[in-house]
Amino acid sequence: MTPDSDRMRAVQRLAPFATTDEPLAPYTTYKLGGPATVFATPRTTDDLELVGEVARETGLPLLVVGRGSNLLVADEGFDGIAISLAAMSDWIRFDGTVVNAGAAVALPVLARRCVAAGLAGFEWAVGVPGSVGGAVCMNAGGHGSDMAASLTGAHVFDLVTATRTWVPVAGLDLHFRGSNLAPHQVVLDATLHLAKGDAAAGETTLAEIVRWRREHQPGGQNAGSVFVNPIPGELPAAALIDRLGLRGFRIGGAHVSEKHANFIQAGEGCTAADVRAVMEHVRATVSGHTGVVLRSEVRLVGFREIAHSAPSDLRPTGNRR
Repeated sequence: MTPDSDRMRAVQRLAPFATTDEPLAPYTTYKLGGPATVFATPRTTDDLELVGEVARETGLPLLVVGRGSNLLVADEGFDGIAISLAAMSDWIRFDGTVVNAGAAVALPVLARRCVAAGLAGFEWAVGVPGSVGGAVCMNAGGHGSDMAASLTGAHVFDLVTATRTWVPVAGLDLHFRGSNLAPHQVVLDATLHLAKGDAAAGETTLAEIVRWRREHQPGGQNAGSVFVNPIPGELPAAALIDRLGLRGFRIGGAHVSEKHANFIQAGEGCTAADVRAVMEHVRATVSGHTGVVLRSEVRLVGFREIAHSAPSDLRPTGNRR
């Protein structure tokens, strides 16, 4: 645990834009997990630079919280500094077919704003409950497209060097659900180049995507698809899980969705440990029966490492969106 002296020093340095023991559950779509030792809401890059200084001086780990749509926070919480960019990066600007958006902007909001502006190419994002910053880091996608299809670059703030840099898309090394951005590199905003479109046609596409997701994916407390498809476009993780009879598998308050086998739902009385245990069981079962090692899209925050009988990427992290 963080020594009280480090905790107090961090809070004192980061006041007035930080609090202590802020519950993180409300900031995630799982609605699970304990508090952050320090929760910072910087308003400027100077504030963000100070967060980096405090982290280096105290040794406290960092966690950038976007929309929390791919985070599972441990029941014990996160013993470090959690950062929300909502106060400094929640804006959208249009210039013809070029769109600039702050990292805290919700993807569905940006998708709808782009359509309303008569632009095409970002409709797919209406069903992704993440933020622009997280989408850049993870190269979020769906419905045949992803961030790489329209992203031209992003402003990135390095918490170690305290520098703000424009990184063109080629420098981000975007790949299937990933990029080369390090945990200490915070996306501030992103620039998209879209095509001219018809607003009415775009609205129809948005409605179709929303309808499809409601028909094929469960609502409630989850983080979307848990595992990355082993072979994108060819071997769905959901199919592997379903073939092994794991649909409906339950531990405590968590279970594999009956509607979509690659979703793990949090129900009444669920804990983050329950969700983690279901993830581990599914992954170990698939690996043991097929030899396929599933990679998780969900980022684990605040968990202690555990032993595995098979290779695993379900490692805890202290600095993910």
